[in-house]
Amino acid sequence: MPIVDSHCHASLAWFQPVESLVREMDASGVQHAVLIQIRGQHDNAYQEACRRRFPGRFATVVYVDWERPDAPATLRRLVEEGASGLRLRPFSRSPGDDPLAIWRAAAGLGVAVSCLGTAAEFAAPAFAALVEALPGLRIVLEHLAGIGSPEPTSDPAHHRAVLDLARYPNLYVKLPGLGEFCERAMPVREPFPFVEPVPPLLERFVEAFGPDRSMWGSDFPPVAGREGYGNALRLPMARLEALPAAAREAVFGGTALAVFPLRD
Repeated sequence: MPIVDSHCHASLAWFQPVESLVREMDASGVQHAVLIQIRGQHDNAYQEACRRRFPGRFATVVYVDWERPDAPATLRRLVEEGASGLRLRPFSRSPGDDPLAIWRAAAGLGVAVSCLGTAAEFAAPAFAALVEALPGLRIVLEHLAGIGSPEPTSDPAHHRAVLDLARYPNLYVKLPGLGEFCERAMPVREPFPFVEPVPPLLERFVEAFGPDRSMWGSDFPPVAGREGYGNALRLPMARLEALPAAAREAVFGGTALAVFPLRD
């Protein structure tokens, strides 16, 4: 099973162009990746150009202005062009009579939603109500359901709540590199650069969601400001090496390809 990176960014306006990502993937033996559109970028042309430039290498997850009445139609066009998913926030709501119109559009088109939020937002009753209203829509919780996000929470109640979301079979979770939730050791040491003991978050999420609903994602290029791309793959693989081979193949490849398929 090929290794698949479920969460990386490529842009000419922010972060890095796709060539930087390709070099990191090649150096680490990563065959495929899912390009996740950056927040606030509603022009998805560059991502689509990357997908076409490297056929069979990338899937794309687009970002649309969900507050526009024509957002569902825009999403339909982007899916017809080759998009495999849509990025939303837990609080994303459409104008008009149906606040879940953009979510329903994704469900109707058969594409998954990659959802960026904090643990508090995912733990809120409003998010559970949304999930229950759309049981056929696959929703992938980014950054360990917000625990590893740029706005992390240390509230144990939120940790328990996001783990409890595993009760919904249409929810998935992205497992990041350890640098998203671990403190760097000072002075820096090799080959393991973090303060120990490491919180067993990867193990807990895989146990809760199962390997078929868990997928590794590097968070390139922000990961370059943490442990770096190669370590963001190597260290989670080491943490989860006790899993059966089929489970590891799912976490580091199969699940991402099933949820965000490569399109011709």
